[in-house]
Amino acid sequence: MGGKEELRAPDHSGVLDERSAGPMVPRLALGARLRGLREERGISREAAGEVIRASRSKISRLEAGRHGVKLRDVADLLTLYGVTEAAERATLLALAEQANVPAWWQDFNDVVPVWMQAFLGAEQAASVIRCFEVQRVPVLLQTPDYARAAVRSAHSGASAEETERRVLLQMTRQWILRRHPATQLWAVIDEAALRRPVGGVATMRAQLRHLIEMCRLPQVTVQIMPFAAGGHAAESGPVTILRLPGGQLPDMVCLERLGTALYPDRPADVECYWDVMNRLVVEAESPDDTPTILHRVLQET
Repeated sequence: MGGKEELRAPDHSGVLDERSAGPMVPRLALGARLRGLREERGISREAAGEVIRASRSKISRLEAGRHGVKLRDVADLLTLYGVTEAAERATLLALAEQANVPAWWQDFNDVVPVWMQAFLGAEQAASVIRCFEVQRVPVLLQTPDYARAAVRSAHSGASAEETERRVLLQMTRQWILRRHPATQLWAVIDEAALRRPVGGVATMRAQLRHLIEMCRLPQVTVQIMPFAAGGHAAESGPVTILRLPGGQLPDMVCLERLGTALYPDRPADVECYWDVMNRLVVEAESPDDTPTILHRVLQET
């Protein structure tokens, strides 16, 4: 297994670069603008759907940036919303074209489920990521061996080749912490994730040492939620919040569950999860104490 530890994600000259986060940002920008136009005109999702021969739910997914859209549909919606100015129509149609470009993760299409596609695009584009994990070390902070053990546990029937594909995907995602400018990651990790020897003692010890190293990066903040804290604000499970650059796009909340994920996107829901995350930060140990805690857990593992 020691040899496999050499697995690394491609650098920015390969699969990803600053421009290749994929179509997610254009999709979100287009969706937000179309939603704003529809609401300004007082048009229901049902009425908008009728114009492009689609359901209310498809309009909802389009406005949430969940998938690409036909240029004809965007043009028809713009006409319905009274957008006649040539420059604005051209700008939004250009966004629609960008929203249909291949996403970087399509190289891993065989191991990326549908529910994860929107998240991966947003993750690569995010300027800030806040997360809370209960059972596992966050994917962005995992070593290859730890990731391999976690993948085997979650996909026990996977072949060796599929397992390695999934691990490579995990490692590729971590590039956002090394690029320039790097994504800012603020992770709160439950002590249970540190005490559970995923992959065995040697793998877990290496993972703990890796966490200690990652804490030294200025773009990474790690806090530990100790057992002694008792109940906390996110007992229902892991939470991730992605903030996209520019300040004009809505934050994305991801609640990963077994085999799927929920993406609450109503402003009130997003605000609720930000409140949860802020409470977790207060309830957890200080980031300054994290290296000391990790060293203690390492000695006890």
